Amino acid sequence: MATAARKITLSSSRDIPFTKLVLSQSNVRRVKAGVSIEELAEDIARRGLLQGLSVRPVTNGAGTETGMFEIPAGGRRYRTLELLVKQKRLGKTAPVPCVVREDGIAEEDSLAENVQRAPLHPLDQFRAFLTLKEKGQSEEEIAATFFVSVNVVKQRLKLASVSPKLLDIYAEDGMMLDQLMAFTVSGDHERQEQVFERLQQSYDKQPYAIRRMLTEGAVRVSDKRAQFIGIGAYVEAGGTVLRDLFQSDDGGWLQDVALVEKMVTDKLKREAEAVVDEGWKWIDAAPDFPYGHTFGLRQLRGEEIPLTVEEEAARDALKAEYDTLEETYAEADELPDDVDERLGEIETALEALEARPVRFDPEEIARAGAFVSIAPDGRLRVERGFVRPEDEIVPETEVDSGDTDEGRAGHPNTEATEGNGSSETAEPSEPDEDEGLSPTG
Repeated sequence: MATAARKITLSSSRDIPFTKLVLSQSNVRRVKAGVSIEELAEDIARRGLLQGLSVRPVTNGAGTETGMFEIPAGGRRYRTLELLVKQKRLGKTAPVPCVVREDGIAEEDSLAENVQRAPLHPLDQFRAFLTLKEKGQSEEEIAATFFVSVNVVKQRLKLASVSPKLLDIYAEDGMMLDQLMAFTVSGDHERQEQVFERLQQSYDKQPYAIRRMLTEGAVRVSDKRAQFIGIGAYVEAGGTVLRDLFQSDDGGWLQDVALVEKMVTDKLKREAEAVVDEGWKWIDAAPDFPYGHTFGLRQLRGEEIPLTVEEEAARDALKAEYDTLEETYAEADELPDDVDERLGEIETALEALEARPVRFDPEEIARAGAFVSIAPDGRLRVERGFVRPEDEIVPETEVDSGDTDEGRAGHPNTEATEGNGSSETAEPSEPDEDEGLSPTG
């Protein structure tokens, strides 16, 4: 005959006034870990106690219950409630939900509650943050609720936005967390999945390899072309910026390379048209020119335009401000951000004042040209005053037939017979052979 299975009887639960509760020495948690008491207090104040305490009746020497209850499991929650009572945010006799245990060993209850608790999978946390965001909570509100920084919330939301296919692979331990982080660089799910397929055929599956494949062909924000057109203008034109929230990315990457090239070309064209208005014969515009592009061209030497009185005053004021700031923070280990930023602004302004424009002769401008390109720091570079060989002026040669050597050859005695007719410089002529010898005597 089969024995009937013994039915389980659950411990009773009831509300016990806070003043009737005391900590138990049977609690196995001795080391502080996880969320602080202060943070947990704020969470309980916001949403109440989500998990009750496990308690046991306190008895005297005779085994009689005293009406007090000790807490072998839930000590952190009790200390948090105690803090709220001290802060007068919770009444001393406030009822506390408790599960009253009488059987078994108190230390076993404490150990079981802590060991058998399964930690939340990171992906569940990512998705939970995303759900809260979709239900209307801001990133700042989520961060404040769970006592994390806003950047951590952004990272979790970014991880939750990766391709669902890749998230399933991560959930099944088919991908490491740092690899999943690398995939967040691009928001294109199709692109992410393509790179994952390529990754299966590659020996190098490190996160940096994933980032490289996702950003290949993209333009870094630090690239001079990106600096030239401006990130704000690029985004306004519909461009996408790839960002890495998990490591330094120097500002990210501009994904739409075709848009970058078009904006660079259009802006260079506008800048070149402004230079054309100066009167130059030709303008050559490009993002870059090869080394030695001015070889064989003569560069005009213009006259540097001096500073105006107002510009000199501005320069002196900037130098004085710079010297004052340097002197003030000479002993500081690190400059404050606003001071460091201001020093950079002053340096840029002084460089602009020192780089004086050059004035050229209008006649020379009419036969010379300029190169328009992008400097390494993203600013416009204009190299003016280059003359091509075919535009050089060839001086006319003066020709006088009376002064040529050929003219002199037709009149051998001209130089000797001019003036007073003296022929002292003329050599005597040799006698003809048929004249014979002159008579002597």
